[in-house]
Amino acid sequence: MTGFVEQVVAGIAAGGIYASLALALVLIYRAMGLINFAQGEFAMFTAFICWSLLQGPQLPFGLAVVIAVVIGGLAAFAIERLVVRPFERGAPLAIVIVTLALFEVTNSVAGFIWGYTPRSFPSPFPAKPVDIGGINVSIQDAAVIAVSLITLGLLYLLFNRTKLGLAMRAAALYPEVSALLGVRTGLMLGLGWGLATAVGAISGILVAPRILLEPNMMQSVIIYAFAAAVLGGIDSPLGAVVGGLALGVLLALIGAYLPALADLRLALSLLLIVVLLVVRPSGLFGQQHARRV
Repeated sequence: MTGFVEQVVAGIAAGGIYASLALALVLIYRAMGLINFAQGEFAMFTAFICWSLLQGPQLPFGLAVVIAVVIGGLAAFAIERLVVRPFERGAPLAIVIVTLALFEVTNSVAGFIWGYTPRSFPSPFPAKPVDIGGINVSIQDAAVIAVSLITLGLLYLLFNRTKLGLAMRAAALYPEVSALLGVRTGLMLGLGWGLATAVGAISGILVAPRILLEPNMMQSVIIYAFAAAVLGGIDSPLGAVVGGLALGVLLALIGAYLPALADLRLALSLLLIVVLLVVRPSGLFGQQHARRV
């Protein structure tokens, strides 16, 4: 039983990372009705910026994270304004191609600047476990869970307790009405892109110490995040959180108790996406849209 609980805790820690990135995907989808396929690469690039600040100026870890997240958010805001906005009223396929192009460009630029040699990413938290009631819990896992919960809590307060958050929600859900009421919907959507990238950047910085830092490091994580978002509901922030945590626990238990399937966890996540899109496209918490035939 102790081993089971330890695996669940480790799964929740990994699920918190998936939830953060899945939440970023949901924020973009709610704002513009599209999936940003470059979201994981934005997170990777921000993690590299954080690493550079730690290695070059040798800033304190917390300050480096804040600066990197702010830079990532501002860069995403500029990309939405300059690159994505001209295609907003075009065909959905055009925007999909734009986000795929952003994926490739971001990956290539990161490789050009930092190279493709894997690097270790320092963690401010020790990896050694602590004994809590006979259960070994990694301090790093506990810190990841805490950071994920704090991030999600701050987002909840932003969207439900501030005028800016309410304006962003209104611009995403009812752009025409919001514009008539004086809300600068274009600015709000740009801020949504910046906020989504900042949230996704946190997932990149959290996952970097667990794996090696290199330009392709987020390509498996983004698939898990897609699976989490589809599981919870691609238009539901709560669903993204629940889906990420559930997927993290499920994958941890598969790795521990079904070792023959451990190497198939990525494939199983892709299969989960396909099955959910067929059986329940709206996910667990998403809104079901009725269509008259």
